[in-house]
Amino acid sequence: MSRLTFAKSAAWCVLWAALSAPAMADGPLMPAQVPSVYKQECAACHTAYLPGLLPAASWRRIMGGLERHYGSDASLEPAQVQQVSAWLLAHAGTYKRVREEPPQDRITRSAWFVRKHREIAPAVWQRASIQSAAQCSACHTQAEQGQFDEHQVRIPR
Repeated sequence: MSRLTFAKSAAWCVLWAALSAPAMADGPLMPAQVPSVYKQECAACHTAYLPGLLPAASWRRIMGGLERHYGSDASLEPAQVQQVSAWLLAHAGTYKRVREEPPQDRITRSAWFVRKHREIAPAVWQRASIQSAAQCSACHTQAEQGQFDEHQVRIPR
């Protein structure tokens, strides 16, 4: 490879990385500081979702209706609601795939979730080892850290 060709290739790589960085940076990752009440209360029934998986408007509605949270009473003390809400809103998704609010503010009904899981038969979600689509960590072994690499998926029997 000539020096000029190598330089052009290197320049394109640097340009691609610079242009891609913002898109990758605001993808779903679990923020470093997670409120303990979020881990305790939310993860008691389902995966402690990454705040970046929903837009701020969805989180506002969810946190404003905890007494009727998808058929359960998930009420918290007002100070806890304020703390968790502030954290969720500060880390809410703003990137392309979460700009559109999913039906009923359900992550599992968002267009990107449905597309990514289209090969999963409905019966798989009903397995006792999985329970529902809301249990990301049942199959995504590193979901709690915000890692959803398809090479890390293990669908339990």
